[in-house]
Amino acid sequence: MHQSQIDDGRQAPTVGSPIPLSRSGKESGFTLVELLVVVAIIGILATLLIPALNQSKARAQEITCMKNKQQLTLAWTMYSGDNEEKLAYNLASDPSVTGWSAKSNPNWVNNVMDWELSPDNTNTSFANTSLLGSYISGSPQLFRCPSDRALSPVQKRAGWNSTSGGRVRSISMNAMVGNPGSAFQWGVNTNNPNYVQFLRESDIPSPSTIFVFLDEHPDSIDDGYFLVKDGGQWVNLPGSYHNGGGSFSFADGHTVIHHWVDASTVRPPYPDASGLPIALRNNQTADYQWMLRHSSVDKNPSQDRN
Repeated sequence: MHQSQIDDGRQAPTVGSPIPLSRSGKESGFTLVELLVVVAIIGILATLLIPALNQSKARAQEITCMKNKQQLTLAWTMYSGDNEEKLAYNLASDPSVTGWSAKSNPNWVNNVMDWELSPDNTNTSFANTSLLGSYISGSPQLFRCPSDRALSPVQKRAGWNSTSGGRVRSISMNAMVGNPGSAFQWGVNTNNPNYVQFLRESDIPSPSTIFVFLDEHPDSIDDGYFLVKDGGQWVNLPGSYHNGGGSFSFADGHTVIHHWVDASTVRPPYPDASGLPIALRNNQTADYQWMLRHSSVDKNPSQDRN
């Protein structure tokens, strides 16, 4: 038998012979159609995975926001314990004034947020002058919800970055807890005289139902004093950074994400987007009533105030 033949009669490859082609007669590899199929599959997977990743990120931000408020509430409680149960000052602004409030000291927080380039918007030193500062090691990140990325066009043009160089505070305190200063007259808060002002921790009859800290809409946050004013309208607006809801901490230390039921409560986080003050129609009061019930105790609960 010739040396180049094998038993079945086929020609044996010799040194230097070309590599056999595939059965189709073409070199092996991906075709254009196969590549397009792979790209399409990757696109489908991305479409499925990105929302899940965004949800995970949003959930992580919710948890961080609630933990921040939990630490602030613990500091608020410790301050009271060190000061004969007196709650930290929460100095009132004048709700009839439409401009920005003035800074006051001593206070639980002493900066005023706006949509301009004012230093208070980015200066983190306010955490050290806060009455709660020594209880939180002067940590400014506790005063800001990580989901808050609100910036005005003026601030964006100035190069402010919503994650690393944005506004430093998005949290306010319930106006009915703490001494409001000049607004406290004749034993009542003149901004909300039909509701009890809590000056001491022991004044709060049900700590699990009275909120202390909350996210506030960036259009109304200015000072740290959040007023749910009796009368059926928003003068300050709660934030809605968490899937149409806001983060709250309560006097007993627990935190929640409360989701709003009225579309009128959820306003975009842009300058002048809140439209304050907001007069509410009868079918728009569910969120307002929830806030009012959890801000204080009605002195005359049998009286219909709306």
